[in-house]
Amino acid sequence: MIDESPGEVLVMGAGAVGCYLGGCLAAASVKVTFVGRARTLDGLARHGLMTTDLDGGRRWVPAGMMGLLQAVPAGARPALVLLTVKSGATADAAAQLAAALPAGTPVVSMQNGISNAAIAAQAAPALHVLPGVVPFNVAELRPGAFHRGTEGRLAAGDDPALRPWQAVFERAGIPLDLHADLRPVQWAKLLLNLNNPVNALSGLPLRKELRLRGWRRALAALIDEALGVLKAAGIAPAQLGAVSARSLPTVLRLPDWLFRILAARMLRVDARARSSMADDLALGRRTEVDAICGEVVRLAQRHGLAAPRNAKMVELLDGAWPQPPEKLSPEALCRALGL
Repeated sequence: MIDESPGEVLVMGAGAVGCYLGGCLAAASVKVTFVGRARTLDGLARHGLMTTDLDGGRRWVPAGMMGLLQAVPAGARPALVLLTVKSGATADAAAQLAAALPAGTPVVSMQNGISNAAIAAQAAPALHVLPGVVPFNVAELRPGAFHRGTEGRLAAGDDPALRPWQAVFERAGIPLDLHADLRPVQWAKLLLNLNNPVNALSGLPLRKELRLRGWRRALAALIDEALGVLKAAGIAPAQLGAVSARSLPTVLRLPDWLFRILAARMLRVDARARSSMADDLALGRRTEVDAICGEVVRLAQRHGLAAPRNAKMVELLDGAWPQPPEKLSPEALCRALGL
């Protein structure tokens, strides 16, 4: 296939999301360089990069067709950077990019939370940092193999630097929508990501967790609280799925048998899918709960409100760090949230 991309792509953060996005692009004949940890890069070097998805898609990129580096190379000139490091590493990663790349290089923050693009822009003011959203879940199945277990289309802030890339992303099977105002999409994704800490504490795969009303009650309470804060802030979240954000808590609280009927699309989750936060716990890494539940808490504080349930999730996941939190029953989690 002829490479019709506007240039090379640098993936800064070769984790599950970064490898999936970069792998799809590389399989579509885009030249991609991955910067990441030795553990992940060794897997790519030994096995190549395989991406699969719940729709049956399967792409493989041999190791020799990718750049694999542990640091941003001096003199690099990528046409596009995908910033996919964990939230806590954003400022450091952006500073590394700023030290190596030409001014004006477009960098899209494909990370969880709301504030990462602003953090990156502050750390790398000469680069052209744009916010982005990855709506789907990606899991590392084994070294070099990454699986998309849920649905969704990528999103980013509309910018002339990204418009030539839309056809490339479409061809790669990861369509990219551009929005004049990305904030409603970011907050809609964050509402869904409030399930990440719930899933991590459950110790269950996503689909199994969502099929049990006890866990959904906890998630509904977190979303309800966040919606109240968003209303006070004058933010109307976008609709990312079949259910509107405002209706989501009601649907989540339905009896199991009715939820499985009315929310069948929500349950279209691969049996292997799990939250990235669960992966972090399994690997002994600090979670991104502060970039998710913590965002709700901080927005509430800016408007003279409190978000005690989301604050409790931050405490449960991060309060005893580096000691990993105990797995909870749905009843125990609901009690902790005052339900």
